[in-house]
Amino acid sequence: MESAEHRAFMQTAEHRAFMKTAWRLVPFVTIGYLLNYMDRNNVGFAALTMNRDTGLTATQFGFGAGILFLGYSTCEIPSNIALYRFGARRWLARIMITWGVVSAATAFTVGPRSWYALRLLLGIAEAGYFPGVTFYLATWFPAEYRARMLAWFLVAVPASTVVGGPVSGLILQMDGMAGLKGWQWLFIIEGMPVVLLGIAALWLLPVRPEDAPILNA
Repeated sequence: MESAEHRAFMQTAEHRAFMKTAWRLVPFVTIGYLLNYMDRNNVGFAALTMNRDTGLTATQFGFGAGILFLGYSTCEIPSNIALYRFGARRWLARIMITWGVVSAATAFTVGPRSWYALRLLLGIAEAGYFPGVTFYLATWFPAEYRARMLAWFLVAVPASTVVGGPVSGLILQMDGMAGLKGWQWLFIIEGMPVVLLGIAALWLLPVRPEDAPILNA
């Protein structure tokens, strides 16, 4: 019969294993979600000068800003089917890399058509990140830990508002550097870190608990 000391030891070992895993996985995916929301919100700051430079009317800008969600909602389910097919690590990395590239490419918008196309592509690229992370975390944590992990993950939403405004304001002050407008720098600087994060995910996010180098026997 299992002794009380053995049960206490196993509970302590289990807690340490889950906490070690949490510190490895949750900050990484939370930073990704933080950048995701900053990417969605930066168009509001870019509009201050972007509309004038590209000839977009307020109606055209608003339509382009909203068309992102058409691509996002349409591709949400196919993206998660692909995540199950190709594996969470590879698919989450793909999502981050492609959305970062498209976001940075938005700096080269020249008119309504390119604006609409890039925003639609951005929605398609981003589709599946939130449910994909939810699925990924569920493969690592049982129910009693899962709610806490998701709560920390969702901290990215309010944090993006706190961080996004000051950062976007500072980037807009780079207007004229290297011949680019401030709004162009905004899209480039807030897009390229996501690409780097996606590449890093291929090495930093373990596939399964059984193969995780962060956990010993």
